[in-house]
Amino acid sequence: MQIESQREICYKCYRPKSSCICEHLINPIKTNTKFVILMHPKEFRKTKNGTGHMTNNSLENCELHVGIDFSNHKRVNELLNDKNYEAYVLYPDTNSIKLNTQKLPSEKKALIFIIDSTWPCSKKMLRLSKNLQNLKKISFEHDKSSQFKIKTQPNQYCLSTIESTLCVLEQLNNQNIEDISKSSLELFLKPFEEMVEYQVKCAIDENNIRFKVPYKKFVNL
Repeated sequence: MQIESQREICYKCYRPKSSCICEHLINPIKTNTKFVILMHPKEFRKTKNGTGHMTNNSLENCELHVGIDFSNHKRVNELLNDKNYEAYVLYPDTNSIKLNTQKLPSEKKALIFIIDSTWPCSKKMLRLSKNLQNLKKISFEHDKSSQFKIKTQPNQYCLSTIESTLCVLEQLNNQNIEDISKSSLELFLKPFEEMVEYQVKCAIDENNIRFKVPYKKFVNL
């Protein structure tokens, strides 16, 4: 029996080349803020719907690292020890800085860590990464619903990584920390929207095939 060869992967968006969304990645947004995406290995393997790579490719001043425990991660610790930055982690908490109503307390450039993982895995990553535990947490309040139609969120107001990042960018704009054009913000989710539309279409086509095949077999009997 012939085994189907593995599909080629685009090593920019990490999706199969047949569904690559790089053409929809408009010029990456330039920011004063440094973003660092900490991606759980399970997310790295989700080539069909992961938005961490998408976020990384959409921001010029951003980098991405894969792991669970970042306590001894060389690059992460270099950034944490850089005196030019004030570091934060995007994570909801009762004591977090609410960007809608509270300004970031430091005049230094912000360094924001974004955890790209499920909620249970995110908790584990923070618990194990001792160098991240004492960072100030930031969050935001919103009434948006995720457009991630192909993935069930834990609750109504949970957002994907790229949607959450957009909310942060909007609030940093409001605080005059960033000066991002309205058009750039409006286009930020374009690759995400194209990916979701593609996946929905694939799901519909797959369902149609599932219904058609048994029917053909029945007619041929």
